[in-house]
Amino acid sequence: MAVTIKDVAAAAGVSQSTVSRALSMPELVSPVTRARVQAAARRLGYEPNRAARGLITGRTANLGLVVPDLANPLFAAVVKGVQAAARAADYSVFIADTDEDASAEPGLLRALAKQVDGIVLCSPRSPDAELTEAGTDTPVVLMNRQVAGYPAVTVDNADGMRQAVEHLAALGHRRVCYVAGPRSSWSNGQREQGLRATAEAVGVDLVHLGHFPPRFDGGVAAADLALASGASAVVAYNDIVALGLLSRLGARGVAVPDRISVLGCDDIPMSAMTHPALTTVAVPQHEAGRAAVAMLLALLSDAGPTAPQRELATQLVVRATTGVAPDPAALTDRRADRSR
Repeated sequence: MAVTIKDVAAAAGVSQSTVSRALSMPELVSPVTRARVQAAARRLGYEPNRAARGLITGRTANLGLVVPDLANPLFAAVVKGVQAAARAADYSVFIADTDEDASAEPGLLRALAKQVDGIVLCSPRSPDAELTEAGTDTPVVLMNRQVAGYPAVTVDNADGMRQAVEHLAALGHRRVCYVAGPRSSWSNGQREQGLRATAEAVGVDLVHLGHFPPRFDGGVAAADLALASGASAVVAYNDIVALGLLSRLGARGVAVPDRISVLGCDDIPMSAMTHPALTTVAVPQHEAGRAAVAMLLALLSDAGPTAPQRELATQLVVRATTGVAPDPAALTDRRADRSR
């Protein structure tokens, strides 16, 4: 038989209303009584009725999470981080996927706002003005994006790209191309800024190959252009794009990293499983998900500022797809041989 609030009240020697207050609004109950009630609830294995508690507190005990693409393992890591932190705080999570459609974000925000206490909006693509106009009374924390007035958890993309370019420059690469992600991606803009600044500082010629879908086929489409650019190394917007590059290069018989080096961003699990294993910039998305929930819960408890900002570090992970730059003379000889 399920344990009821009546059972907890009898075990703690208090009224049922006191049990309700101790579990839903503990600040209204003395510390001694609150501790006695909570101990009795734990001992009996009592689980409060969420719907009933919501009627008392005006809270749903639910959080919302909006991501661009659940098929991308990067966002699976975000989901795990958000769920772990929410579960620890006794919250459930509703998840929505925009499928990289920026126009879907405002509507999803408004729909979720009616069902949850707070929302984590991950890597939104909408313009700042649209996000601001879509604002609701429900607290929202951004991930991988900064918009004035919104709390945000970001990663240091610019420093990650600094590490990537300095690594390639140390290997002798003097011409590097960048396979850019979506124009609307804030992270892509931050990565481009970091790439350009570091390339200029270390004397590397940076070639921008345009904007490609942040998916495997985007990398496949970019591979031939990367080879035609004359670059000896290519940096991809993310690891999924980098895997597409490796697939197309392999199909053309282009040796990696002997002929061209490839470097990704994110460090998704498959990056270490490819052959050769992918050099990449690790982005702590699981940690970022946990940090976003912590920020959201602080806002819900009025324990933090209205728009806090937190930036997490990135880290270069060197594997087998980057190597010493090939001899330019040898590359010239190979092109001449193919033209005969």
